[in-house]
Amino acid sequence: MADTAFPLEPTAAEAQQAIRDEFAFFGDWAERYQYLIDLGRKLPPMADDLRIEDNRLLGCQSKVWIVSHGDAARLDFVAASDSAIVSGLVFLALRVYSGRSADEILATEPSFVADIGLSRHLSPTRSNGLSALLQRIRDTARAARDAA
Repeated sequence: MADTAFPLEPTAAEAQQAIRDEFAFFGDWAERYQYLIDLGRKLPPMADDLRIEDNRLLGCQSKVWIVSHGDAARLDFVAASDSAIVSGLVFLALRVYSGRSADEILATEPSFVADIGLSRHLSPTRSNGLSALLQRIRDTARAARDAA
C-alpha cells in the first residue's frame, strides 16, 4: 500500500477549518473548481493493482477506488479517481479523515461540504459520489471500532 500524506492537520476539526479558510480566498466557483483540480493533482498515487472492481466505490459516475488499512486507533485511506474534479473532492475527504482514529472519524460530521458551498455547486452525480465516499469512510471506521 502506498504511503499516505495524511493527516495534514492535527485534528479533523482543524482540517475542516483549513479547508474553509482556503476556499474563502476564492471569489467565484470557476476559481474553486480550479483549486479542486489542483488539489486532485496532489492526491498521493494509488498503485494500479489496487484499482480493481472490489475497491471501486459504487454510486459515482466517475471511477473512484478507495482502500483502507489500519485499525480503530488509526485508519489510513488511499483513493483515486479518473476525474480531475472528483480527485479534488477525494483529496478533501482524505484530508479530513485519513490518518485519524475511528472514534474521531465517527465524531466528525463533514460540515466543510456545506460550509464551502459544495452542496450547492456540485452536480447531482458528483454530490452523490461525494456522499458515497464519505459514507464508505464512516462505514470503515464503524467496522474498525466494532472490531476493536
